[in-house]
Amino acid sequence: MSRRTDLALLLLLSLLWGASYALIRVAVETIPPLTLVAVRVTIATVLLQLVMARQSAALPRSPLIWRRFAIQAAMNGILPFSLIAWGEQRIDSGLAGVLNSTTPIFAFLFARIWTRGEPASLRQLGGTLLGLAGIVAIVGPGALGAGLSGEVPAQAAIVAATLCYAVAVLFGRNFAGLPAIVPAAGSTAVSALVMVPAALLIDRPWTLPLPSTESILALVILGTCSTAGAFVVYFRLLGSLGSIGTASVAYLRAAVSVAIGILFLGELPGWQTAGGLVLVLIGVAAMTLPATRHPFRFRSILAKVPPPVV
Repeated sequence: MSRRTDLALLLLLSLLWGASYALIRVAVETIPPLTLVAVRVTIATVLLQLVMARQSAALPRSPLIWRRFAIQAAMNGILPFSLIAWGEQRIDSGLAGVLNSTTPIFAFLFARIWTRGEPASLRQLGGTLLGLAGIVAIVGPGALGAGLSGEVPAQAAIVAATLCYAVAVLFGRNFAGLPAIVPAAGSTAVSALVMVPAALLIDRPWTLPLPSTESILALVILGTCSTAGAFVVYFRLLGSLGSIGTASVAYLRAAVSVAIGILFLGELPGWQTAGGLVLVLIGVAAMTLPATRHPFRFRSILAKVPPPVV
């Protein structure tokens, strides 16, 4: 793909995932988190399987590939989807999007740990520190003293989901060479196999009140656009931009999530969230955008980040 196409797909992915936080916030008002995730990944699985059938494609039978599907499902679906849905019962969608926008920072740190390649530049280290400072600013300096009360556990859940996404974006390089729809369909299928029984056992959805029309509509859009469609774009970008480049969608996603929260949900971020967002965006941009004096340095960094050994 051309660089222009990559950027267009990156923008599309930021819109699909940026909108997901508002959709989740609406859906969890009347749908429990585990049931929400189970239906979300089931919708995505059915759609992706139909597309594969139309393309006369099939999922691979290799046990190794399915083990990789399982790891990707855990890190890019089961755990983060559940954590975010639970967290958004307690915090605004815009705040969730901002906290989740630090994925490139953790992906960069994990890449350094796994690959131990060339030393990080001062710009990258500075970006990492700014991004982490943004998280501290958002959570608030009094969070440690507040203990496990108020919004702190929900914020911690979103950060934990961010760590999962960072692992997933690096691990996703193991699917290089496969059509983008294959790992998307395989990982969502595994997610559905895990989450549907979990929701039936824990939530017992047949005993719950009927969800609202708004929640059902939000869940359908979440499963079709922000999961099935977004995953195809995501794995396609992993093949062209690499792991760190694809992770950079997070800083665009943060701005989208905040804007949608303000426009459609009436969420007004406080000064801590706004200040933290600025720090996060500057930090992520410093880590992912190419330096002016070395226009090809960014591509060389991406080329030297191999997939983790599993």
